[in-house]
Amino acid sequence: MLDIRPVAYVIGLLVTALGACMVLPMLVDLAEGRGEWHVFLTSGIITMLTGGLVALACSNGIGEGLTLQQTFLLTTGVWVALPLFGALPFMFGATQASFTDAFFEAMSGLTTTGSTVFAGLDELPKGLLIWRGLLQWLGGIGIIVVAMVFLPELKVGGMQIFRSEAFDTMGKILPRATQISASISSIYISLTVVCGICYIFTGMNAFDATVHAMTTVSTGGFSNYDASFGMFSGPAEYVAAIFMILAALPFVRYVQMLNGTENALLHDSQVRAFIATIAVLVAVTAITLLWIFPHHPEQAAREALFNISSIISGTGYASVDYMQWGNFLIALFFFIGLIGGCAGSTACSVKIFRYQLLFASIRVQLRRIRSPRGVFVPRYDGRPVGPDVLSSVMSFFTFFVVSLGVFAVVLGLLGHDFITAVSGAATALGNIGPGLGDRIGPAGNFAGLGDAAKWVLAFAMLVGRLEVLAVYALFTVRFWRG
Repeated sequence: MLDIRPVAYVIGLLVTALGACMVLPMLVDLAEGRGEWHVFLTSGIITMLTGGLVALACSNGIGEGLTLQQTFLLTTGVWVALPLFGALPFMFGATQASFTDAFFEAMSGLTTTGSTVFAGLDELPKGLLIWRGLLQWLGGIGIIVVAMVFLPELKVGGMQIFRSEAFDTMGKILPRATQISASISSIYISLTVVCGICYIFTGMNAFDATVHAMTTVSTGGFSNYDASFGMFSGPAEYVAAIFMILAALPFVRYVQMLNGTENALLHDSQVRAFIATIAVLVAVTAITLLWIFPHHPEQAAREALFNISSIISGTGYASVDYMQWGNFLIALFFFIGLIGGCAGSTACSVKIFRYQLLFASIRVQLRRIRSPRGVFVPRYDGRPVGPDVLSSVMSFFTFFVVSLGVFAVVLGLLGHDFITAVSGAATALGNIGPGLGDRIGPAGNFAGLGDAAKWVLAFAMLVGRLEVLAVYALFTVRFWRG
């Protein structure tokens, strides 16, 4: 029988930690003097009491490690429990959001999707604004740990290829998570601080710089303004693009660089492929803008770099309404969102390495057709790739595409037009942020969708953030029998 006490114990501790984090927005509200501080005090007490009691009640079930079943359950359970409590300030605060809207916003924050149901962001209390940013910042570092520890152990989506990248597993999930968290946290915090300082130098005030630094490095995309990054221009766009790209690179390479491997990033084939992809897409977009619109070359290059970096990394900032850029670029932006960043980063979507493995497999199959007696083995980053990895990657692609279709059909059945349904499903499953069209595009938000559609999209965010298969495994009979 599955013992859920170790799982509940860890979730309880994390919920308690989330409650403790509510002190920061409470202090911000106190400093602002708008009388909203009690929202976070109440939410924090409820969250810490609940999490603490759950952890205390399940503390007698702690073992040496977690079984495979428990690890699957923990991986998904954390991303369900935390949004439930992260939604409380939105329900009790100035937004007075319904449970559906509050949960959607919290899920979008913690999964670093960046889709929002709130309008009038410019007028919200600063406590709520920094809470939105903090949710994304916590979700960003959380997903790095999940991608580095749990998903490789679960052999989800080909992630097992990264099992021994920099840390010895020793068969123990939680000790390894602690080790990796300690190594990565300093890098994550340092990137955030440097990003915030750079934003200040571009002219942002300290508060905007802090929130936008958190949502940039987490590749989340929540902004303090309805106009998103359209409130800023020039140097701030370059700073954002640089840090979005840095956050979309594998953090384990930063750890290796600090440990003396100076060329760790350059030696990673997915990093080279990711940078090359961005360079090509930026060039195509900038040339198209110059061809169609009377853009200044620098403006075209800047807007192309910023918006391409934002979409491919899954950040979801928008400096302009690119729905006005013509059908070619609109279609290009849709497919860019399905590329994603590197494995082991805060970025989302399919990930570059899976496309590399897919193309490697295709090349091998073509060579086998030409030379039936030859022996050809797919290789990734100079290493042979086992059949288990390729099978896992192909399963991921299959489930991703099928999920995209199912979510789009369900949204269509709920009464939404084709563009809204397809782009909404893609942006949620890929954790990208804005969709396409007038309703959920870069100039709109998700407030106008019905409650049923918001729950569908919230579930899609969860599925996409945890690499699809980690969630679907919980819905199989074999999982609960094993």
